[in-house]
Amino acid sequence: MTEPDHGADPHSAGHASRLNWLRAGVLGANDGIVSVAALVVGVAAATPDAAAILIAGVASLLAGAISMALGEYVSVSSQRDTERALIAKERSELEHMPEQELAELAGLYQAKGLSSDTAGQVALELTAHDALGAHLEVELHIGTEELANPWHAAFASALAFTVGAILPLLAVLLPPPAWRLPATFVAVGVALVITGWLSAYLGGSPKARAISRVVIGGLLALGVTWAIGALIGTSI
Repeated sequence: MTEPDHGADPHSAGHASRLNWLRAGVLGANDGIVSVAALVVGVAAATPDAAAILIAGVASLLAGAISMALGEYVSVSSQRDTERALIAKERSELEHMPEQELAELAGLYQAKGLSSDTAGQVALELTAHDALGAHLEVELHIGTEELANPWHAAFASALAFTVGAILPLLAVLLPPPAWRLPATFVAVGVALVITGWLSAYLGGSPKARAISRVVIGGLLALGVTWAIGALIGTSI
């Protein structure tokens, strides 16, 4: 008889969660790079006034970071509320209909490929050890100690966006006026190559495709805002 797999590596879920956080951080930084770079390039194309560029860039950074944080907070809060409701429902079902829940757990393991006898024995042992945890893991794929924290998500999202946004802001302000736009395009292009490579590496996807997609999209956004800024600057 094949020994049942009573659970995955206890570190695998945490590892996957960390990878998701890292990937989200890279994508947040990418958003900061592109959105702030597009704005400051448009402003720089319209006017050489460093104060105007700084004000626009800082305003864009703050607005973007706050928006990212709020969006992530609302999203993760909704997810956590849903998970809590599912946990409460499962706890109530275990309390009021334990036999049906035991049969359900055995059926879930049987659906995974275990024989009826083995699935029943696994369900009995897991129920005796931690009935709620067993059902949450197999039936709902969540854990009572792994609920997402909306505050952590909001802070991480805002931080990632800010880190990404600082690069184009420095690239457009530090060089002499004649070099502002070329330096920003080059800095943003290099940064997008890095974030594209990281996102592909963390996600296990083809790197060349991910890099080209990110770089082309980001530079296209910069090109559009540069053209609009140049037209506005010429007409004023």
